[in-house]
Formats: sequence, C-alpha cells, structure tokens
Amino acid sequence: MPIADVLIYTRTAGYRHDSIPAGAKALAELAGAAGYQAEATEDPAAFTPERLGSCAAVVFLSTTGTVLDASGRAAFEAYVRAGGGFLAIHAAANAEPDWPFYGELLGTRFDGHPEIQPGVVSVEASDHPGTAALPGRWAWTDEWYNFTSNPRDEGVRVLARADESTYRGGTLGADHPLVWCREAGAGRVFFTALGHAVEAYEDEVFREHLAGALSWVSRTGGPAAP
Repeated sequence: MPIADVLIYTRTAGYRHDSIPAGAKALAELAGAAGYQAEATEDPAAFTPERLGSCAAVVFLSTTGTVLDASGRAAFEAYVRAGGGFLAIHAAANAEPDWPFYGELLGTRFDGHPEIQPGVVSVEASDHPGTAALPGRWAWTDEWYNFTSNPRDEGVRVLARADESTYRGGTLGADHPLVWCREAGAGRVFFTALGHAVEAYEDEVFREHLAGALSWVSRTGGPAAP
C-alpha cells in the first residue's frame, strides 16, 4: 500500500465519537480535492520516521487517551519539529494526557464540556485559511469544550472564540478560545475544538473550515502564524 500524503489517525483509548467515520470520510474527500492521497488508520505502527516522512499532514480525529507508543511518539515529535503539519480535531484535545510534548503542541488540555447545544463562534482572525470561510459570528451546535487553561497564554494564535453568553456551561469567560494555530519547531499545528456531531462533517461551512486548516498545515495555502 502506498504511503498516504495525509494520514488520518482515529485511534481511541477512551470515549469514542460516533462521528469518526463521517469525519474520516470528509477529511479524505478534502485531502483528495487538494491533490493528496489520504488514508485513515487506527494502527500506532503507522507512526514511523519513514511513513511520516512522506506525509504533508497528520490529522488526529477525535483521538482519546494514550494512542501512541514510545517509538510512535518519538517519530511524531521529530516529524513536527522538522516541518510536518498537524491538524487536531475536537477530542484530540483529550489525547496523550501524560505526554508533555503533546500538551505543549496544543497549549492546553481538555477539561470537560456542557451538554450539546446551540451557541455562537466569534471569529477573531478572518485572514487565516482555517477561518476565512466562516462568518464573523457563526451560529453552531457543538459540545463547546472547556480547557484547563487559556492556550493564548502559551503563545498560540487564537483564530476563533466561543461566545459564552450564547450557551450554558462555559468556564473560560469572555476569552474562550476554540480554534487556534501555532508553529512548533519548523512544523505547523492547527486545532479546532469543533466537530462533535456526524452532521458537522456534512456541513459545507465546517468542511471549508477543515479544508482551510488542512491547506495551512500542509503548506498549500496561507502564511506562517505570526
């Protein structure tokens, strides 16, 4: 089997989202539209220097718990530091809880969520490929993740926030990041907390959000994060 240009990783060692198959399908379609091959896997043995060396991007799609072994962690860290692209979606914020490097990549950790409900995403930076297609105030239904700390304090570029006044159960206050990006070594990292429901991956605006994020981490679109 040829090595994928976009590796979509869906392993879970905790809660497993029903939306993973729909998300993997959508991401494969978006990768294909961008000219990449894509492969979804739950096999940690995929994380080798040789395999990752040909990947334009690695996606963690709602991964939970410890999903890499020691050799996979080493290969993935080397890949990102050397210039690889990493797109983390939704429950990926709850992956690798005991690996400091992964926490540094994201800038924070998952800290629960209220019930699924409508709310509003407030776009802070519309000049980024990952948010360019979003309206300034985007009505959306999701789990509205809370985090252990504000990732802005760790140097990420926040692209969109949750407006906590529009839903119940937010814990970060007026500055509640939901979507952000950063550079790590020579690599690019993009995180979106959105994407709980199966229906999300059929929504054209959300798909444009993911397509823009994928183009940025794979360096097919957009400048480096300031």
